[in-house]
Amino acid sequence: MDSQRHHHDQHQHQHQHQHQHAGEADEAALAELMDLDAEVLHSYLSGVIAWVGELAAGQPCRRILDLGSGTGTGAVALARHFEGAGVTAVDVSAPMLGRLRARAREMGLDGRIRTVQADLDAGWPATGPADLVWASSSLHHMADPDRVLAGVFTALRAGGLLAVAEMGSFPLFLPGDLGPGLEARCHAVLAEGLAEEVPLLGADWGPRLRKAGFTMEAGRTFAIDLRAPLPAAAGRYAQACLGRIRASLDGRISAGDLATLGMLLDGDGPGSLLRRDDLTVRTTRTVWVARRP
Repeated sequence: MDSQRHHHDQHQHQHQHQHQHAGEADEAALAELMDLDAEVLHSYLSGVIAWVGELAAGQPCRRILDLGSGTGTGAVALARHFEGAGVTAVDVSAPMLGRLRARAREMGLDGRIRTVQADLDAGWPATGPADLVWASSSLHHMADPDRVLAGVFTALRAGGLLAVAEMGSFPLFLPGDLGPGLEARCHAVLAEGLAEEVPLLGADWGPRLRKAGFTMEAGRTFAIDLRAPLPAAAGRYAQACLGRIRASLDGRISAGDLATLGMLLDGDGPGSLLRRDDLTVRTTRTVWVARRP
């Protein structure tokens, strides 16, 4: 992701793009959510890429693939960390890739980042060889992840690294005394649907990576716990995350909980998330790094 990219719909960005009923407005809102996620969790993303860079130390890293690149926050971060490397960003969504190209131009990286529009479930695209493959919140969407991993294995040079990053928990923002347990109840409802819809969400990718022929290099869970003062975009991030799950909760949580969510999402109203000074950002991300022998 970075396709990144985080809550229910953010996790589902690849899934949504593959269904034509997702309208342009919805896709634009989803793109904004991905960008807010990267902005608020900037330290996490920088830290993960720096850690992967340490594991790659001593090996050439001139060609990087970003699978399920979304709006390109990961591709840009990779290009900035691995100076001189070329990054190929792969995503099924043309609008997302357009947004990525605009971001690369703004940052003077358009000469080092190229895009490839491809549905990884339809076959491996012509990406060329790679020294590092980055897959953030994308593999769990694949209909046949083992086939995709076989494609990654073939694309990687001997000694190259694959980094798989996945969300361990949905972000939590609200204080516990606000509609006590509101977020936990919302997340429980979402989890019921996701267990069937995206069964690999939250999976341990180590066994699959070994099955695909990789040697496990390292695994690490990053606990994110941001407290005041929060990044400036934190309120908008919370609003975007909770706003996207709101429609799926009708009839599945109480009228009181729905009313509390409505107050929180009420634009710039007196109870709005944008006005609260007691928000936090709590979540976990797990990263597996494997090497092609």
